[in-house]
Amino acid sequence: MHPYIAMEMARQRSAERLEAARKASLVKELRKALRQRDREDDLFLTPVPDYVDGTFRRPEDAAPAEHVGAGH
Repeated sequence: MHPYIAMEMARQRSAERLEAARKASLVKELRKALRQRDREDDLFLTPVPDYVDGTFRRPEDAAPAEHVGAGH
């Protein structure tokens, strides 16, 4: 095989390996970032208030048994 052709084939294979490694690194970083984002999302979950004034229903508070309509 001509030395120039052999050198070009080696250069091309080397470039392909570097590109594959770069893509694998990007995928790894993306997965890491997504896991980190999911962990942060779990940390910032806040409870939704039960009442309009922003307070929460306590376990000992009874829920209203019946609904009183506007006509009563």
